[in-house]
Amino acid sequence: MSLPLLLFFFQFLSPSLQQFPRPCTTPDVLRSKRCCPVWPGDGSVCGSLSGRGFCQDVTVSDLPNGPQYPHSGLDDREQWPLVFYNQTCQCAGNYMGFDCGECKFGYFGANCGERRESVRKNIFQLSVSERQRFISYLNLAKTTVSPDYMIVTGVYSQMNNGSTPMFTNISVYDLFVWMHYYVSRDALLGGPGNVWADIDFAHESAAFLPWHRVYLLFWEHEIRKLTGDFNFTIPYWDWRDAQDCQVCTDELMGARSPLNPNLISPSSVFSSWKVICSQPEDYNQREVLCDGSPEGPLLRNPGNHDPNRVPRLPTSADVESVLSLTEYETGLMDRSANMSFRNALEGFASPETGLAVTGQSLMHNSLHVFMNGSMSSVQGSANDPIFLLHHAFIDSIFEQWLRRHQPPRTHYPTANAPIGHNDGLYMVPFIPLYRNGDYFLSTKALGYEYAYLQDPSQRFVQEFLTPYLEQAQQIWRWLLAAGLLGAAVAGIIATIITVACRSRLKRRKSSAYGERQPLLNSSEEEGSTSYQTTL
Repeated sequence: MSLPLLLFFFQFLSPSLQQFPRPCTTPDVLRSKRCCPVWPGDGSVCGSLSGRGFCQDVTVSDLPNGPQYPHSGLDDREQWPLVFYNQTCQCAGNYMGFDCGECKFGYFGANCGERRESVRKNIFQLSVSERQRFISYLNLAKTTVSPDYMIVTGVYSQMNNGSTPMFTNISVYDLFVWMHYYVSRDALLGGPGNVWADIDFAHESAAFLPWHRVYLLFWEHEIRKLTGDFNFTIPYWDWRDAQDCQVCTDELMGARSPLNPNLISPSSVFSSWKVICSQPEDYNQREVLCDGSPEGPLLRNPGNHDPNRVPRLPTSADVESVLSLTEYETGLMDRSANMSFRNALEGFASPETGLAVTGQSLMHNSLHVFMNGSMSSVQGSANDPIFLLHHAFIDSIFEQWLRRHQPPRTHYPTANAPIGHNDGLYMVPFIPLYRNGDYFLSTKALGYEYAYLQDPSQRFVQEFLTPYLEQAQQIWRWLLAAGLLGAAVAGIIATIITVACRSRLKRRKSSAYGERQPLLNSSEEEGSTSYQTTL
């Protein structure tokens, strides 16, 4: 039985631990607003007996937001997570997690004392086994219920102050699809279709890059927990100068179906995937939240989009132009910002001029529109696993900018950014809590690196030497057997040649001896067995 299949059964049979931690979805916890679970390792709240952490009041910045969202007290995500919880675990040292039972990004080991740097690789430089493992991990995550987290299916006002919780199970992969939906959904103002659309806690402002950085790190972390493979990293797709969807093959993310150009090839495992959170207009009309129910097949028809909106995919020159911008945020710090690195990389400003544009989707946005399917809607875009490859590369460009310009944290806005994007605010809907400004820093501090950003010697080892060594490690038994067999065959051949040579030498000696002696006459030959015959 394959490793992924074994892992699947293990997760299916293992008991659930009680983007909301299971222990924090009960009426008692919701009424008390105290999300401080017991760490099973020592039986104490937040692992306090082991010095891992303690339960603490949540303090949220009260600095002003920008003018984009004029309401207050209407949306559960405002001043996250205070609507749901005002106390959570504050972890010490290198510990992390909603109960301080896990390690911070970049740390490993039972006591989180092992510092290790993981390397994210170009998906085309993965070995065959690495590619297969990546696909199997994605499918395992899609089919395994998250043991640690649940999703909320209603707003807090519908829960009678927490007495009637509204949560449901979700798979590990779909947990992240739902998180991306929840952070970017419209605000429900009351009444069918009455929403405020100009609100997004992870896009169109400063938190776009830090939020997605944590999102990928958290996704990577959950896959490692699910599979037990703590060497796993998300690969990236370097789409610079691409003319088509290079990863849209059945060996990778699924080719186009020959039966329907909007679907995935039946030869790909992704053809059986069902999407969730893909009907925001329907949710708004019914005044409900996405509940994680399947809503149809994964859609993708790359290249058959509106060419006026996306004339082409980004080039190497586009990336370099964006990297040359020195300011992270400018102006209103939204999609109208000019000469803003964040706005240009996100795709609301021209990479050539740095000026905000309308009617076109550039840079990051262009890939979403180009895919022309599930990935083209912001709220449901994470349904397509290409989302991960794409955002890993976006994160690497963010990293290039940080290394080139080395901005101090003060470059990240502390006030007047659109709601949810100020430095001191926590990222929606993460629990444990992550603050926006804390992730405006290099990947080196977070324990990971990109293969193409390494120095030349490290790149040679990572991109060329390591894959060959890994392949050799997988087939070394066959190589040894082949070597032994070859040696045996060579020995047999050598023995045959040696025997043949000796026999030939004996013939020559015998022939020389016969010429020195008189031959037998015919009468003697007739009366006895001849010498030649005997020989």
